[in-house]
Amino acid sequence: MAIDHLLAVVPVTDLATAVAWYERLFDRPPDNRPMETLAEWRVTGTGWVQVFHDPDRAGTGQVNTAVDDLDAHVERLRARGLQPGEVQEAARGVRLSAVRDPDGNTITAIGGFRVEY
Repeated sequence: MAIDHLLAVVPVTDLATAVAWYERLFDRPPDNRPMETLAEWRVTGTGWVQVFHDPDRAGTGQVNTAVDDLDAHVERLRARGLQPGEVQEAARGVRLSAVRDPDGNTITAIGGFRVEY
C-alpha cells in the first residue's frame, strides 16, 4: 500500500477565528476551501493541515512540524503576533517549541529532527 498524501486534521470551534490564526501561523491564506467547514494549507509536497469545524473535538489536535531553523521559525511566529513557548531541549540535538491555537490545539515546531531508517 502506497500513501500519496498525509492530512493532519485540526478540529476547531469557530472556523473564521481559526482561519485568521492559521493564516498568521503559515503566513498566507488557505490553499484550498473545499467545504464551508474546512480550510486547508499545503505544508509540504504531499502534506496538508486541515482546519475543520468540529466543536466536539476542538482543542484536542496536535500537529508536529519539522523546521530547518527552529530559532528563526520561533522569531517569525512572534513577529506575526503568535506566542510560541520557550524552546525545549530534547534528546539527540532535537529542540521543540509549541504554540496553541485559539481552541488549545497544539502545533509544535521541531528543530534538529533527523529521520533514521
